[in-house]
Amino acid sequence: MQIVNFKDLGRMEYQRAWDYQEALLKENVRIKTEAGEETDTTHYLLFVEHPPVYTLGKSGHIENVLIGEETMREKGIQFFRSNRGGDITYHGPGQLVGYPILDLEKFYTDIGKYLRNLEEVAIRVLSDYGITAGRSPGETGVWIEPEVNGRARKIMAIGVRCSRWITMHGFALNVNTDLSYFGNIVPCGIQDKQVTSIERELGRAVSMEEVKEKWKTRFAEVFGVTLAEDRQA
Repeated sequence: MQIVNFKDLGRMEYQRAWDYQEALLKENVRIKTEAGEETDTTHYLLFVEHPPVYTLGKSGHIENVLIGEETMREKGIQFFRSNRGGDITYHGPGQLVGYPILDLEKFYTDIGKYLRNLEEVAIRVLSDYGITAGRSPGETGVWIEPEVNGRARKIMAIGVRCSRWITMHGFALNVNTDLSYFGNIVPCGIQDKQVTSIERELGRAVSMEEVKEKWKTRFAEVFGVTLAEDRQA
């Protein structure tokens, strides 16, 4: 069974968290390059909440950003072009962002399976709250009522990068997120579909710490790993 080092980074600027991920990925790539097949790479699962920020994936379309950078500055929102997959999304307080840094060669060399497993974790976490969620064909992420015209709403976005089968970036689950920020973008480049949160679905705020614990439990279950607490960032 693989060991995954868990770190909760708390509230952290997007660029700082990105740089930290890059450092962990590069160290794992260095180990693989030097060691050949026998590798001593380290797995991580990072949790973080970002101040308000829009991030555009490497294949994203800038026209899906509906406000200019000056307006963003006025609203106190940062903007980054990221090297992850996917289009435009929002990160902010009340949203659980998770960055798994995994060596997939120790699991399976299948990015599609990795994405489906991240979705499965969220589906099980939401089930713990009595929320029925699932997948929308051809659209990465986790949805509620994806098959119902006009009612499909996204509750978790996914965008990843992979180098030498080492992953980075990850998922963003809307817990108690201020959803009004999504009004300034076309979330994930998908027109005519809504965004939601656990808070909106339940009609009440939920404990972020409780959601984190549920995610850790379900992540270990789906990926078949043991999480090792590491509070040093």
